[in-house]
Amino acid sequence: MTHRLQQQIAFLTEADKLKAVARRTRLIDDSRPENSAEHTWHVLLGALVLREYFSEPCDPLHVLELLVVHDLVEIDAGDTFAYDHTGQGTRLDRERAAADRLYGLLPSDQTAYFRALWDEFEAQQTPDARIANALDRLQPLLQNAASNGGTWRTYGLSSEDVLQRMAPLETTLPRVWPSVVAMVEQFCPPRPGESDQSR
Repeated sequence: MTHRLQQQIAFLTEADKLKAVARRTRLIDDSRPENSAEHTWHVLLGALVLREYFSEPCDPLHVLELLVVHDLVEIDAGDTFAYDHTGQGTRLDRERAAADRLYGLLPSDQTAYFRALWDEFEAQQTPDARIANALDRLQPLLQNAASNGGTWRTYGLSSEDVLQRMAPLETTLPRVWPSVVAMVEQFCPPRPGESDQSR
């Protein structure tokens, strides 16, 4: 076995640990929390199914590459709940350190390529990255809506909280946005003191 192949196998073996990273979002049948590998698979499937709704021209294969790579850092950094403001404050530093270690397991050319994918996803400066980010946000929304509010109800989230998190979908998946708003408003109440006119 060549050194290059040893590095690639070591990385793939390490990537298996993503299956053990629990998320807050539960399976639709509410039997257990999903894991980050399941989330990634579901988002990838969403990218294939919902391609016709993308608002910008993109490279579909590159969108898939961004999606398959971006959550691997959770092997070290854990999944940071989207509505955990304290955890979100340290997320990027934790995930950068994880990206350095995990992608560093690969041969140097692949280390650079995978790290560039991760950095592109995080920067949200390209159409492909914006689409990938929107799909990543849409997947838990669909899980929560299909499970009668799921973690939104568990954590007492308001419709304003969730719609703020979902805001990138308004421009990236504009034909899907009305359905997003309807799902959120069906299961999340407005903040106390907020009215429909103030939203």
